[in-house]
Amino acid sequence: MPAFSTAALAEACAEVRATHHVIRDERDGRLGLGREGEWTDRPGAGAWPVLASLPPLYPEWLGDRSFVEVHGLRFPYVAGAMANGIATVRLVSELARNGFLGFFGAAGLSLPRVEAAVDRLQRDLGSVLPWGVNLIHSPAEPALEDAVADLFIRRGVRCVEASAFMALTPAIVRYAASGLSRDASGRIQRRHRVVAKISREEVARRFLEPPPVAMLAALREAGLLTAGEAELAAQLPLAEDITVEADSGGHTDNRPLTALLPTIAHLRDAITAARGYARPIRIGAAGGLGTPAAISAAFALGAAYVQTGSINQACVESGLGERGRAMLAQAEMADVIMAPAADMFEMGVDVQVLRRGSLFAVRARKLYELYRAWPSLEAIPASEREKVERDILRQDFDQAWRSTQAFWMGRDPAQVERAHDPKHRMALVFRSYLGLSSRWAIDGVDERAADFQIWCGPAMGAFNAWTRGSFLEVPANRSVVQVARNLMEGAAVITRAQQLRSFGLAIPASGFDFRPRPLA
Repeated sequence: MPAFSTAALAEACAEVRATHHVIRDERDGRLGLGREGEWTDRPGAGAWPVLASLPPLYPEWLGDRSFVEVHGLRFPYVAGAMANGIATVRLVSELARNGFLGFFGAAGLSLPRVEAAVDRLQRDLGSVLPWGVNLIHSPAEPALEDAVADLFIRRGVRCVEASAFMALTPAIVRYAASGLSRDASGRIQRRHRVVAKISREEVARRFLEPPPVAMLAALREAGLLTAGEAELAAQLPLAEDITVEADSGGHTDNRPLTALLPTIAHLRDAITAARGYARPIRIGAAGGLGTPAAISAAFALGAAYVQTGSINQACVESGLGERGRAMLAQAEMADVIMAPAADMFEMGVDVQVLRRGSLFAVRARKLYELYRAWPSLEAIPASEREKVERDILRQDFDQAWRSTQAFWMGRDPAQVERAHDPKHRMALVFRSYLGLSSRWAIDGVDERAADFQIWCGPAMGAFNAWTRGSFLEVPANRSVVQVARNLMEGAAVITRAQQLRSFGLAIPASGFDFRPRPLA
């Protein structure tokens, strides 16, 4: 029978793969839903008047079809890179095999570690399944950024997530432009795809415009681009996928998605018209996406794809230690705080981290305040020095410098040379704590649990609230594929409920409440 009751309408919202017809009961004017074959056989009367028909709605269809086609995906869904290998090879591989795109978290890792991950991804996934690697802006280590970009070009990494860029660098421009060519029809073909994660208009503009002519010329003169590649790069946007990052874990400007995404979309449209670009530039949404309602809202804003972050860190495939994942599973929406970033410490850049169960943010803030206030480690007052050595570093300044020096001699000896400047030496020592705090969380070092640095945005708390009482409440059940499938399925259900409500049906609140369940 047709669905007229609120319970029946709510059930119909979940049947997203069915064709539904909006009908009206002429006796009382009520609107309802009917499927093929059940709304044409009312005894003693003609067919129910049909006001509208809704075809099937699949989760795969929620975003821009060109995004899934270009990247070889089933779903318009991306799992963003989480630094220090927290977005593991295993996580990226599981997503790839199920039609999603994941980026390995290369930021913060040594070049050999990144190369080993590329080796394994190429061995496990090849060039057919979708995968990518993070290329992060590293203002404190430009040589490493250049080396990572060079590795990706040499090893044939076809897609990168460009993150934390405040300005374009030769590394990202070289990667994007390398391999540009024209096909037989004259159409420009890209060998490398850049998915640029941004949260500011001025940064978005740099990725939406062609690379600076002077930078292309310098790369050409250095033999890092051919004349043909430089010429073609000057005709294209640096990136054709722009991920708008709202209030997220890690690096974030804490912008609201509803303000940021339309602004960047308008900027995209203006630049596309001015430049006469022939190919579409897609705008994706990230930050705060931890529930089906949030995913559905992002698509309603016009997002071509969605990208999740914090919630994947809590999944069993992530590189975060078991204790850290358990801490994330207890987080509520307000259990986050801003703290100094290890990679941009001297610049005063913050990252958003988990506050509940950790003193990291308070201790990292104290180190930054001391860095700003004093010219060297030796100048810090004895009372302050004692507290830092005892409670934070757990070693004296001399010991801390020796271990820091040994680390940088193996990674970037130029940093040790610069440490003749006592201010820089202080920054390196304090940054060592910030860097190790993430490693302690990854390795599950119990005696340093109070110092765990776990990147986390408010989406984590929303996700925990949504999964409460379901199989996904249990940390051991949180596989990255089940999380992705449930978010996308739920987003389709909520989108269908909104469609039906816009046709005048009285959809109850339960029609918008998709609950997690194991999905094949």
